Amino acid sequence: MTESIPTRPDTSDMAAVHKVFRFSLASAPDFVGSAAGDDERRALIVNYYVNLLSFLEVHHDGEERLVFPLLAERAGDQRALVEAAAGQHADVLGLIGAVRESIGSWERGGDARAQDVVGSLRALDDVLSPHLDQEEAEIVPLAAQHLTAEEWGMLPGHAMGNFAGDKIWLVLGLIRENLTQEQRDLMLTHMPPPARQMWETMGEASFNDLITQVRRPN
Repeated sequence: MTESIPTRPDTSDMAAVHKVFRFSLASAPDFVGSAAGDDERRALIVNYYVNLLSFLEVHHDGEERLVFPLLAERAGDQRALVEAAAGQHADVLGLIGAVRESIGSWERGGDARAQDVVGSLRALDDVLSPHLDQEEAEIVPLAAQHLTAEEWGMLPGHAMGNFAGDKIWLVLGLIRENLTQEQRDLMLTHMPPPARQMWETMGEASFNDLITQVRRPN
């Protein structure tokens, strides 16, 4: 009996996820600066970044649980590379804590703390962006070679099931912006029915409304 060959994953969706982090962190000076003297807008931007950080945490947790162990096992000659990428998550995690502290101080203290938030988000970007570059250049190709489509496909479910923010539809919308239409359609097809219903009945409209507010010109 011929053994079936596992279907390899389309890992191009990882770049779409990474673009969410890249754009949001690069936009920190504009987004934070746009809230000067406006308590309501400051609360909006605070919530945006709180959800972004929660997504970054659960994204990395998914890689650590579902991707890195399999790569370390199956791509033994690249174990050092995989372990180094996993180790970089610890550096990012420490910076996430610092960003959360600065955001909390900004939320309570107002404009006087704004530059602290921008500085902490820039510091996170300085460490995260090279990590994302390395993942896209070296880790993602390994995943495409050594993981099955089913294994790779567990990442979105893990993220949705363990996301600690209060606006999962914000994360879905940010990701979908960076996908092709074919990928968007496939994303909906693979969503659990309750999640798909949430997105179609209120999530997409809520995202469009919120992101318009977040990105409004100063």
